[in-house]
Amino acid sequence: MGLADFTDKGRRVGGYVARFILALVVVSLCLAFSTISHAADAPLKATGYKMAGDATKMRIVMNFDREPNPKWFLLRGPNRLVVDLQNTKFALDAKDLKARGLVKAVRLGDLGEGVSRLILTGKGPFAVDKLDVLKNDDGSGYRLAIEMSAASEREFDEALANQTLTTGSTVSADKGERVGKGPTTTAGHRFTVVIDPGHGGVDGGAEGLNGTIEKNVTLAFATELRDKLAATGNYNVFMTRDTDEFLRLDDRVRIARQHEADLLISIHADTISVKGIRGATVYTVSDKASDPQAQALADRENLSDQFAGMEIKDDNKEVTDILIDLIRRETHSFSMSFAHTLVGQLSTSVGLINNPQRSAGFRVLKAPDVPSVLVELGYLSNAKDEAQLLDADWRGKAAQSITNAVALFAAAKAENRAGG
Repeated sequence: MGLADFTDKGRRVGGYVARFILALVVVSLCLAFSTISHAADAPLKATGYKMAGDATKMRIVMNFDREPNPKWFLLRGPNRLVVDLQNTKFALDAKDLKARGLVKAVRLGDLGEGVSRLILTGKGPFAVDKLDVLKNDDGSGYRLAIEMSAASEREFDEALANQTLTTGSTVSADKGERVGKGPTTTAGHRFTVVIDPGHGGVDGGAEGLNGTIEKNVTLAFATELRDKLAATGNYNVFMTRDTDEFLRLDDRVRIARQHEADLLISIHADTISVKGIRGATVYTVSDKASDPQAQALADRENLSDQFAGMEIKDDNKEVTDILIDLIRRETHSFSMSFAHTLVGQLSTSVGLINNPQRSAGFRVLKAPDVPSVLVELGYLSNAKDEAQLLDADWRGKAAQSITNAVALFAAAKAENRAGG
């Protein structure tokens, strides 16, 4: 074989090798693209679900192995948040889906064609404050984070109306933006009072010397106060309960917020170890109690949820939103103003304890945007107070004094609005 023949044969062999290597590369690339395509086509997996919060505010987090693309909308009858997730498979533990707080029910479903649906049913109307898709810090996947808060029917209806006009309510919100929430105008709003009869159901509250149960006293008085306020024709009046039922403390706050209350009046009749102390007291909320007796009372009332085996969580987080902080300050100012007016009116008709205007950290008074007071009608541990609380004439006088105080407060607020 000559040199030329050997060289030509070498070229042919080299060509075979090159084509073989090229074929291997093409096959490898096809397999790689096939794997990538298969991975992209594989359903997303929702592998974790958590809920935290109470009846006034909730946060829901769902984890995914890859980035989801949620589409969401609101429905009413009942109030629901519906989240649709394309190409998603739910692999969640049923025990994690147990409803709590503001969320009354959690449902998962398969709509077909690769679409899965999450439905959150509220205890009442709510606002979707945020709905964001976030990358997990450890790089393990993504999470869908939803923040909801109690709202009024008007606010929910405005959100429904907005979503029919724009797609803005079906995409993730910018940080700090409340999604789908229309203007909170108070035009045409009627002054609204929510009356909260303390305790109820399994939580009977205090017991008097002669067997009087606090939950019965508070309901009877609240009903009379409701009727007197309604008889004026000047207010919308609601009660957190009108039967012997148990309500969580945060549910009482939720009801006040959902009615857009201008005033929450919580009615109580406690006991105290010093039998000689008697008379009515008006409390407002504060971080630091005005005195040891007020602190002790707040501690007792804040334990109410334990009667139904509820876990008590009180998030004392710093207020970082300046607007919310200002709203709380204004609300506290109105609460103090009404308490002062109420003490003045009660002093003309019923007995008051020394220093009748006091404060402590009552959870039921913590709505950031609803002026609130807790009225301690008297002490069931005192025989004379217990007898008064059961006397229809005394209850009528006390209820009328509170009605007078509400009239003065409502007039002052109306004048303040007109002037401002």
